[in-house]
Amino acid sequence: MDKKIKKIKKILAATGVAAAIGTNAYRASKFKPEPRKWAPLPDTKVDVDKFACDLSDAIKIKTISNLDPDKVDWAEFDKFHAFLEERFPLLHENLEKEVIGKASLMFRWKGSNPDLDPIALLGHQDVVPISAGTEGDWVHPPFSGVIADGFIWGRGALDMKNHLIGVCEAVESLLGEGFVPVRDVYLLFGHNEEVLAEGSNNGAMLMCRTLKDRGIRLDCVIDEGGAIIPVNAKGIITKELAGIGIAEKGHCDFEISVYAKGGHSSQPPKHTALGELADVIKDLENNQFKAKISPLMDELFTKIGKNTSLPVRQILCNYKLLKPVVLQVCKQIPPAASMLRTTTAVTMASGSPAANVLPQKASIVANFRIMPGQTVSDVEDHIKKVVRNKNIEVRLIKGSDPSNISPTDSRCFKALDDICYRMNTNSIVAPYLVMGGTDARNYEPICDNVYRYSPFKFDTELLLTTHGTNERCPLECLEKAVKFFKHYITIVSAE
Repeated sequence: MDKKIKKIKKILAATGVAAAIGTNAYRASKFKPEPRKWAPLPDTKVDVDKFACDLSDAIKIKTISNLDPDKVDWAEFDKFHAFLEERFPLLHENLEKEVIGKASLMFRWKGSNPDLDPIALLGHQDVVPISAGTEGDWVHPPFSGVIADGFIWGRGALDMKNHLIGVCEAVESLLGEGFVPVRDVYLLFGHNEEVLAEGSNNGAMLMCRTLKDRGIRLDCVIDEGGAIIPVNAKGIITKELAGIGIAEKGHCDFEISVYAKGGHSSQPPKHTALGELADVIKDLENNQFKAKISPLMDELFTKIGKNTSLPVRQILCNYKLLKPVVLQVCKQIPPAASMLRTTTAVTMASGSPAANVLPQKASIVANFRIMPGQTVSDVEDHIKKVVRNKNIEVRLIKGSDPSNISPTDSRCFKALDDICYRMNTNSIVAPYLVMGGTDARNYEPICDNVYRYSPFKFDTELLLTTHGTNERCPLECLEKAVKFFKHYITIVSAE
């Protein structure tokens, strides 16, 4: 028996899985991707130098959002709107443009058949600020848009001016080629996605409400969320994973407080309010939400398993028996665990206003990212259940339940799957759960088919620069991204 298989079986036995797990060659031969018919997509032209220049200049405009509208420099958004008009003249000449709310942009590209439901491509103009004190840690200044070492550097290079500008490049190119969509095509560019604005302050919500009031229902929506991730393990698998987000987690922030008598620090009790809060934190962190492999993740793991090399596939063809092991392993890896459970993160703490004063009230803030199937109310019940101190005060600061789960048998999802595969037959195209929040969820009142996919290839290390230091976009992925958007618009806007 192959040495690799012996080693894997030894690991499985040590974790309590029956040693009889099969390495049946016949079963393994059937555990592989289904053959699919495909044809190359028509070649289409992309001006990569223009895209690089436009993205570089877009990054230089500081469209930083803030939950408090009075703290936003709206002149920067005006500058960004003028920039788009200058760089994409055909788009502005041929599409109807409206400014919604403070700075959100709605473009309508009229199709030849107004009776069909339109499609929408989303993006957000805003970026997050640079963390104070980290400015000097950047290789290139964060709003310089420098093109160097194979990257475009700066805030928004990954989140998500690359995506927004890529959509505009595709539309401008198609217009130049004389393309006319069958369905209406909407470009919906929000202005405050990063701050989780609510109600009338939320640009995406306002645009959704505007469309709803006009009796418009969207056939499908595509936004940021998934991406192209290399999946490389020497001798096991060398593929690219195109993760299409069909749902996103909910989120909520809870303030948990303990009250005490207070007084002078020279006469402290056994435990101050902060001391009692330490036990609250331990209770929360030691009693995580139950992890489980959802049908969505089950499909993802199965697809990856089917694409591994034969020796490993002889083990993974028994995936159903291996689920307990997969679950235990994933729970030990934070990025993997976050896909299997509602997460708990204690992020803030407050107590006394002075070093020599005992706190009368001490509080922590815990952030939860909620799995589909659970709610903000479930999180509150969990807090009250696992924290042994029943004298705590629990207050919801803000929260939103998880999104709906969009179907994988829709016309749009099938087109996404087909385009991704035809652009790279070495791809594994799979539904995916988005960990963060996007504008896409705001369009659920007028759309059932909401997907999250950005056609840029990044490794995990690069993805970690999103919202962080040295955010940058590889030049090598620009051409394929615009080609994807051109194919997507051409195919999905048809009948």
